[in-house]
Amino acid sequence: MDVDHLKHSTYDCKYHVVFSSKYRTKRLYGELRRELKDQFVRLALEKGCRIEEGELMPDHVHMLISIPPKYSVAHIIGFLKGKTSLYVANKYARKRRYKGYHFWARGYFVSTTGYQEQVVRRYIQNQEKKDKASDYNDLFKVSY
Repeated sequence: MDVDHLKHSTYDCKYHVVFSSKYRTKRLYGELRRELKDQFVRLALEKGCRIEEGELMPDHVHMLISIPPKYSVAHIIGFLKGKTSLYVANKYARKRRYKGYHFWARGYFVSTTGYQEQVVRRYIQNQEKKDKASDYNDLFKVSY
């Protein structure tokens, strides 16, 4: 078990977090994808958090993040989404026709990992493979 320390506490608080782009549009690609990864890591370290595992899909983000107990999960996720939204709006708004600072959808999914951390890590690492496979499965499916 990997534990972290604050001045008066020892903790192992890891969360599996998923959030998506506004209207689930496929916006996370190319240069923006690489820059957002760096932004998430930098912002997490700024708050004393650590992103253990992460994957940026074209329309959503998966991450396994370690958050110190002095911050709530809502505070950290709001901070990450807010700052990255401002970053994208300031850098790409005119190129990609984004309206205002509305880059991420409201809300997110969060789950504590506990002792199932390795299962969550494998799930995040294999997420892109599963997503691509499901895209090809639905390609020839007739839906009326």
